Order: sequence, then C-alpha cells, then structure tokens
Amino acid sequence: MSIAPAHKALAVQPSGDTAIPSQVLVVDGDVAAPALTRDAYSATDGVQTLASGGTNADWAKLVLLDGGWPQTTANVTVLLRWMRQENGPPDWWNRNNPLNNGYGSGGGSGFGSYATLEDAAMYCALNLRRGYPAIVAGLVAGTSADATAQAIWASPWAASHYGNGSHWSSAPVEIVQAPASAW
Repeated sequence: MSIAPAHKALAVQPSGDTAIPSQVLVVDGDVAAPALTRDAYSATDGVQTLASGGTNADWAKLVLLDGGWPQTTANVTVLLRWMRQENGPPDWWNRNNPLNNGYGSGGGSGFGSYATLEDAAMYCALNLRRGYPAIVAGLVAGTSADATAQAIWASPWAASHYGNGSHWSSAPVEIVQAPASAW
C-alpha cells in the first residue's frame, strides 16, 4: 500500500543511500473487518477477447456469442467436432470458413470464403438461425453435444449427413490457434 504525497516536493525520490521513512498503521486487536455483501455478476468473453485468443475453441464461442446461445461445454464441444468434420483441426480456419457455410460467403455450396473469422462466425450464426431450427434448439438447450450433433446430421447442412453419425468423431478435438491474419 502506498499513500501519495500531498505536495510535489514530497514526491521527489531520495537518491543514494537515503532511507525512506516507513509508515505504520496500528489497529486495535479487537477491530474486525465488517462483512460485505457484494452483488453477484458474471461475464462472457466478447469479440475482441475471443479473437485475440485465436483458437478453434474461441471461434466456436464466437459463433455462440453471435447466435445468442449459451457458451456451455456441450455447445463448444459440438461446434469443435463439427469444425473437425468440415476442415480438420490443423487448418480449421481454411478459407476463413470453418463450417463451410455458404451463406454470405459467395460460395453457395459452402466453398466460399469470408474476409475474417469474425465475419464467418456472424454468418454462421445467422444461417443457423434462418434455416436450422433443430440445431438451434440444441444450442439453446446447451446441454448435450450428442443431441445437437444428431440435429446436425439430420439437417441439410451436409449432403452426406455425416453418414448419420458414422462419419463423425466424438474424440476430443485438438485446440489449434489460427494465424492472426485470419482474424
């Protein structure tokens, strides 16, 4: 703890071997700190925080943020698994289009690209909201990566329907950072 001097002259630091006088605060032993009641609060990472992290997990959270869905472990997990099926973890940011979304990318079949990963997350959330109600319901619930995955397989997102789950891995997904230029 430090106390600012009251006058500029008192703020001058001594030079050499001059000792700085210490300050001591003495409190009676029977004095107790009062109990404090604090309001509870929570926070969710915002766009800048997630973009500065730059990982595939951060991008998954950005999609959830843009969609207004909870950033639960189940939701992040299902998006990471989905991204793996579309591009694979080593280059998940491929064409700045981790889920091969066609909406707003100039590539209606999903092979378009976005200027930034932030744009890709926004368009992905918009596309899900406009035409994939079962996937959105799973993300709104935020409780089961497997249930949301089943909604993804049943949707028209991929013509293969991921083999109705036979071409879908539930193994943990490697967390990989994208190049800063992708953001």
